[in-house]
Amino acid sequence: MPLPTSMQYAAIREPGPPDVITIATGPVPSPKSGEVLIEVAYAGVNRPDCSQRAGQYPPPPDASPILGLEVAGKIVAIGDGVDDRRLGELVCALTPGGGYAEFCVAPAAWCLPIPSGLTLEQAAGLPENVFTVWNNVFDRAHLIAGETLLVHGGSSGIGMTAIQLGKCFGAQVIATAGTDEKVSFCRKLGADHAIDYKTQDFVAEVARLTDGRGVDVVLDMVGGDYVQRNLACLALEGRLAQIAFLQGSRVELDLRPLMLRRLSITGSTLRASPFARKAEIAAALRKKVWPLYARGEIKPFIHATFALADAAKAHALMESSAHLGKIMLKVGR
Repeated sequence: MPLPTSMQYAAIREPGPPDVITIATGPVPSPKSGEVLIEVAYAGVNRPDCSQRAGQYPPPPDASPILGLEVAGKIVAIGDGVDDRRLGELVCALTPGGGYAEFCVAPAAWCLPIPSGLTLEQAAGLPENVFTVWNNVFDRAHLIAGETLLVHGGSSGIGMTAIQLGKCFGAQVIATAGTDEKVSFCRKLGADHAIDYKTQDFVAEVARLTDGRGVDVVLDMVGGDYVQRNLACLALEGRLAQIAFLQGSRVELDLRPLMLRRLSITGSTLRASPFARKAEIAAALRKKVWPLYARGEIKPFIHATFALADAAKAHALMESSAHLGKIMLKVGR
């Protein structure tokens, strides 16, 4: 059947709170060279989407202004240079934008098969989190078996991915969360220890749990005063991977620990990473991580799924931090 020429998508009337999201109609995009067009079944909701909606995280100049950084669905058209055999393939994909829509374009190199045993809904929530965790925890912070990883926000999509991947690759994992329910969820995911940061000092708890040694890697999206406290948690040669700043990026630091304990600070933003880098991550995930999902060693957890028309409610839930795991949008009819 011929493709439609128009589609529905979630639009932003103006930068602001969740209720600025509305449903609009626009043209179906066309895949360029190396790209595919995906008929979207589900899209994942992520913190960067909320930041973009609020006007704090503009998309790159060459990206779709429509929200949405990860989807799952069927490839229904291909651009030049893409193998014809990919037509009709069910995939999940990291996207440069455009996921909150009935059709979305993505580079073919960023598309991955649906892991055996997973639904389209589950697979749509994988790319943004798994690409981010792999890039920062393993490629940049070089976590290896036998080391200890501290994960902040352990009940978030990023957190649950980091906990499970850390355990699968032989690390001891300590997680932080803000309620008894979230602490229990982190333990269910496989965390060796979970700390309630509202009632416990995570720096003191990390020292206690590691007999004063500290952790080898910290994955943090909080920023603010957490940065200095994270440095205090790191062992000799420890590495801090910073991926977001929910409490602010401008901080005053005492950097003597970097010298005294030979620490490193790294970080990245996935959306701004080069095309080839994301293609390399996709290839690594297909080889090293997708089999873990297929064998059930890592499991996705979905907190709630909303209709595309209720994207504003999904954003409100995300910003409340009341969720455990992923928030999804059902896009396909």
